[in-house]
Amino acid sequence: MISVIVPMYNAAESIVSALDSVKNQTFPQEEFEIIIINDGSTDESSILAENYIQENPQMDIILLNQKNGGVSSARNTGLRIAKGDYIALLDADDEWNPTKIEKQIYYFEKMGTGMDFLATARNNNRILSPYHIKNGLAQITFKKLLIRNEAQPSTVMFRRKVLENTGYFDDNQRYAEDVNYWMKISLKNKMYILSESLVIIGKGKRSFGVSGLSANLPEMAKGFKKNLKEMYLLKKINLSQYILFRLFYRTKYLFLLFRTFYFNLNKTKKQTSHK
Repeated sequence: MISVIVPMYNAAESIVSALDSVKNQTFPQEEFEIIIINDGSTDESSILAENYIQENPQMDIILLNQKNGGVSSARNTGLRIAKGDYIALLDADDEWNPTKIEKQIYYFEKMGTGMDFLATARNNNRILSPYHIKNGLAQITFKKLLIRNEAQPSTVMFRRKVLENTGYFDDNQRYAEDVNYWMKISLKNKMYILSESLVIIGKGKRSFGVSGLSANLPEMAKGFKKNLKEMYLLKKINLSQYILFRLFYRTKYLFLLFRTFYFNLNKTKKQTSHK
């Protein structure tokens, strides 16, 4: 069985499309359990999810409601009751390609115990350095995650053993929580990313610095600093590496601020020219 974890917060415009993308998978539908965690939504998300469950009795869907605690808390609520041999993450504003799960299962079975975690490309983006593609796959390691995270949550699928040897997301972390969890997973598991784009993130819009949680660059920067300090305290990096990566993250943050400013400036100019 595959447990699909769907954290939902004010996703009235996208939750049906997200669930449809699970329903439309080429992998047998009876192999899925879908756990939706309504994280204190104030819009019609919960009503739409309840209606979807009633309209699709052939699907195994559970809807859980909780006070708003953030995406990590919501995912953990689902993970704690998940029964699947595999866990697949899907954010409520994203959509899977119909063949996503079938292709990921193929690689899990093909590589056997040589793979515990598999992400995919998304929005037709290329997998960038320091990841190097060989036979369609790039290995994810702790050191690479310190430099760049290419594993967006909705692309990720992993074996149950990951929960058993790593635990859960940091309940209190709302930004850069995914790479925090991936780094911990990388210490005990074999992780890869598939170069094929099998997920549409945020309706295909540019995300980092523009939409979604990652649009809040200052909070994302705080999240990365928290991750770095945690890895230092856990003795996974030494003091020199800690200082070096602090400088690296600061430079990266300033670059992203400039890039986002430039992107928004061009967007405004285009809108003005079309009036």
